[in-house]
Amino acid sequence: MSEADQLKALRLRIDNLDERLLELISERARCAQEVARVKTAALPEGEQPVFYRPEREAWVLKHIMELNKGPLDNEEVARLFREIMSSCLALEQPLRVAYLGPEGTFSQAAALKHFGQSVLSKPMAAIDEVFREVVAGAVNFGVVPVENSTEGAVNHTLDSFLEHDIVICGEVELRIHHHLLVGETTRTDRITRIYSHAQSLAQCRKWLDAHYPNVERVAVSSNADAARRVKSEWNSAAIAGDMAAQLYGLTRIAEKIEDRPDNSTRFLIIGNQEVPPTGDDKTSLIVSMRNKPGALHELLLPFHANGIDLTRIETRPSRSGKWTYVFFIDCMGHHQDPLVKDVLEKINGEAVALKVLGSYPKAVL
Repeated sequence: MSEADQLKALRLRIDNLDERLLELISERARCAQEVARVKTAALPEGEQPVFYRPEREAWVLKHIMELNKGPLDNEEVARLFREIMSSCLALEQPLRVAYLGPEGTFSQAAALKHFGQSVLSKPMAAIDEVFREVVAGAVNFGVVPVENSTEGAVNHTLDSFLEHDIVICGEVELRIHHHLLVGETTRTDRITRIYSHAQSLAQCRKWLDAHYPNVERVAVSSNADAARRVKSEWNSAAIAGDMAAQLYGLTRIAEKIEDRPDNSTRFLIIGNQEVPPTGDDKTSLIVSMRNKPGALHELLLPFHANGIDLTRIETRPSRSGKWTYVFFIDCMGHHQDPLVKDVLEKINGEAVALKVLGSYPKAVL
């Protein structure tokens, strides 16, 4: 068989597979519509059903990854199914998701990675505004950054948890790649200032010291805002990611300039619904201890005794008094798990205050 005949046969086979895929995706979408009908019919009149279930979404993606035999890798297959699930969910009820804006930020990229492209995303000017939108019920969920692998905790997010009653429903991790961007009118040999978010400037500090040591570094509210400013200036550049570059039509003059190649940011999904156990969960909590010798030891001892893995512990000034602090803790397990439940009961006996922020599936993507 000639090369042309082989290609023709393969293309015909691909066409047949595409037709079968389309029919299966359409059948899945019809099932999603039927799920919405059943959920709505089972509720009293006027009550709204819960269409999005974080534990169900996490299970489906993990199950698909377990079944995957290649040649596409697990993450690529999960992304494909994420978009199918996102489109099907939009047939039931489009999700409204708030994120730290403007458009083109890494927070928006995290929101789309977690929920898919079919959500109705709403940019907010500040992290606290994302919390307020969720608390008010104006959106179903919010996406906020909580820690970066290079620069540590995002304190504005931690402080917002102290001020608002809200539930953590999920997490998403995003690899952060920074690029040096310029606009059409930028004179690259005359750059006198570089805009970016303060954390991004810190994450690229060594690269900037080596390549632009004498250029002014200007911290702005977000990387997307930095990209927007550069669009109309001839003597400036911006540090931002792919989404901002595409949105504002900027050109990369240097790629992946972050000091650490494994630079990642963890984002939390905040909402108002409790998430049942999945078997692979995390729990986040806030603890305020009495100011006495050995307080931290008393706090950590129950985790050690029950073999519970602590993944993060941060301290922030308490709002209740000068030189008093609260602990933000992430641990493996769900607050309904017997061992975790036992730990929480023991801590509650010693703590001034204990608040479980939520138990949620460990990040799949």
